Amino acid sequence: MCTALIAVLFAATHHSGRSAKPVQSASSPRDGVGLHVSGRDIVEANGNSFVMRGVSHGYAWHKDRSAAFADVKKLGANSLRVVLTADVGAGEVADIISKCKQNRLICVLEYHDTTGYGDSGGGNSTLDHAADYWVGLTDVLAGQENFVVVNIGNEPYGNTGASGWGGATSAAIRKLRTAGLRHLIMVDGPNWGQDWSGIMRRDAASVFDSDPQRNTVFSVHMYGVYDTAAKVTDYYDAFQSIGLPLVVGEFGWKHSDGGVAEDTIINEAQSRGIGYLGWSWSGNSGGVEYLDLADRFDPARLTSWGRRLFHGANGIAETSKEATVYADPGRVHDGS
Repeated sequence: MCTALIAVLFAATHHSGRSAKPVQSASSPRDGVGLHVSGRDIVEANGNSFVMRGVSHGYAWHKDRSAAFADVKKLGANSLRVVLTADVGAGEVADIISKCKQNRLICVLEYHDTTGYGDSGGGNSTLDHAADYWVGLTDVLAGQENFVVVNIGNEPYGNTGASGWGGATSAAIRKLRTAGLRHLIMVDGPNWGQDWSGIMRRDAASVFDSDPQRNTVFSVHMYGVYDTAAKVTDYYDAFQSIGLPLVVGEFGWKHSDGGVAEDTIINEAQSRGIGYLGWSWSGNSGGVEYLDLADRFDPARLTSWGRRLFHGANGIAETSKEATVYADPGRVHDGS
């Protein structure tokens, strides 16, 4: 989610993004690689299904808020999506992974400088640059496949040039695999993550097949484009029909582009085994403070959005299940 005003999304609500024709289901990589794709599901190395239930934390902008890891865990989250930027170095990333593991969270690391690339007000980093960032972290990420998901680039295209999403995403995935990274890779859709044009739905199968490990999960961000139950279920149905894994990598209860059908997002995700990660823990600015889940990072002062996400029907507290890898302390310690 970009905290700047996203005026370029004004056209998004006029597009429904119909699904592409079905393709055969995804295949699974070899067992034991860590978190990986099996059909439409994410599973752990032992084959146990893992469904993300968590939030995003703006680490890159709030490095002094280290309590966030423990706070979201205490509220029931099993995952934390952590915002990184180009100035977050290897030592910091290693510390972030350690904090996730200490708090028994799956760590979804996302590179944020790609946000809305190509549009006025968008980020200045291409997916290729993002891939270079991850390659530079190879030594830190190696051996963490059970605990870390690599979200290559946040909302990597705005609306300008979004048709290039498929080729650029495939190339970025291949660059990571060539460097030896075996992790579950998460890729965000174009159109500031909301994929109103249906480009990710159309190209998802070819992007998945371009991954030598067949270990890619697709992430849609749901804000004002998804203002009705039908639009949410249509998107879920599309990925179900093509047999590819989907998570809602970001969503809120409203945004600058309109209201959001958050109850449908949450309830249908639970009924279909789809992961979701709410935006965001705290510290939003620039007119989108209403997306804070906790007031001033205080877990005892959840906002109405925070109470809905954590304690509402089919929310995090009710549906989250901790990754089974944390049942083996020795494995957590050595990262195997």
